[in-house]
Amino acid sequence: MNAAVLTEDCSNSLLFMLQGKGLFAKRSMKKGETIFIERPLVSAQFLWNTLYKYKACEYCLRALETAEGNARRLSGIPGLSLPHPELCRVRPEQHQACPQCQVMYCSSECRQAAADQYHRALCLGPSEDDPDHPINKLKDAWNMHYPPETSSIMLMAKMVAMVKQAKDKAHLQKLFTHFCSRTANEEEEIAHKLLGEQFRGQLALLHSLFREALYDDHLSRWFVPEGFRSLFALVGTNGQGIGTSSLSQWVHACDALELPAQQREHLDSFIDQLYKDIEKETGDFLNCEGSGLFLLQSSCNHSCIPNAEASFPDNNFLLHLSALCDINQGEEICISYLDCCQRDRSRHSRHKILRENYLFVCSCPKCVSQMDELDVTSEEEEEEEGVAEGETEGDEMEDEMTDV
Repeated sequence: MNAAVLTEDCSNSLLFMLQGKGLFAKRSMKKGETIFIERPLVSAQFLWNTLYKYKACEYCLRALETAEGNARRLSGIPGLSLPHPELCRVRPEQHQACPQCQVMYCSSECRQAAADQYHRALCLGPSEDDPDHPINKLKDAWNMHYPPETSSIMLMAKMVAMVKQAKDKAHLQKLFTHFCSRTANEEEEIAHKLLGEQFRGQLALLHSLFREALYDDHLSRWFVPEGFRSLFALVGTNGQGIGTSSLSQWVHACDALELPAQQREHLDSFIDQLYKDIEKETGDFLNCEGSGLFLLQSSCNHSCIPNAEASFPDNNFLLHLSALCDINQGEEICISYLDCCQRDRSRHSRHKILRENYLFVCSCPKCVSQMDELDVTSEEEEEEEGVAEGETEGDEMEDEMTDV
């Protein structure tokens, strides 16, 4: 399958490269316009997400639970019934399992695509639940050291498996070289936070298990210590968060219904209460979550005031990049590597996150306008950062997870 999918109605806005990394508009675009739709080169569901029973297609990450089943699990109300069940787009009768390991897919097409691209090299067959299998040992080590995830060791495993199964191994390896894999920015004297001395032991363990489970002569450079660190930096720096949800898709469909005022009020009240029940039972983790490598999206530079954002409205891994404002011809398309809360923080705090995770110092218009601010972090931000560091020490980079 092609790495990028451009729909006919947005093909005229195809972006072009200019002066290295960066995407620029070939024509003017209006706010809300779809700039491009892209399929990832590779993607994977987070291991903790799978562990906590978030069911997604192993290939395209489409949520496999019906909207009603999803709502019941998240709210903790087993007898819950959703109105307008016909608006749920999940089709359980089309789901298929790998006949060897029973991993689930949303369709026969996804099962075949996975088998053709990488799954034959990763299928554990009857050893799927064997804790001593090398791949399961690798997964366990990842879960032990890196919860919660914002990337996945299985993204790296799938990259290896894709090369193993590829007919043109050189071409696929060349595609992966398009992603930045620097472990440090020597000019700014910045090193990726996951590759510091404090994580040396954890990285050594993961490297050893990765090599034991997946070694391939064609990729020997990925299995030496420095190559593994570069691969680790590649998925950490370039991985785009993916979120899918059958419940969210059902809610959007409900919002589009044309209903009499009283019915609309009753439905909105039901949905509001449902989200309150979910928040009480589950918290903020509503989606099937994973990450992927997108060739076009990864070429977008960062701005703290972005003019475009990614979303996943199809309830699968297809990334839609849309304009947040009118964009002029020749203007650079910029996304934010920070989430909404992080973008509201001080310039100093934003720079700290970007330096540690993406190895650069931001010079966007917002940062330039705030150059005279003191390089201090507010008490509230220091408290939040302290909690985050205590809970997620050893986490990967914090990519924005866009709700669907």
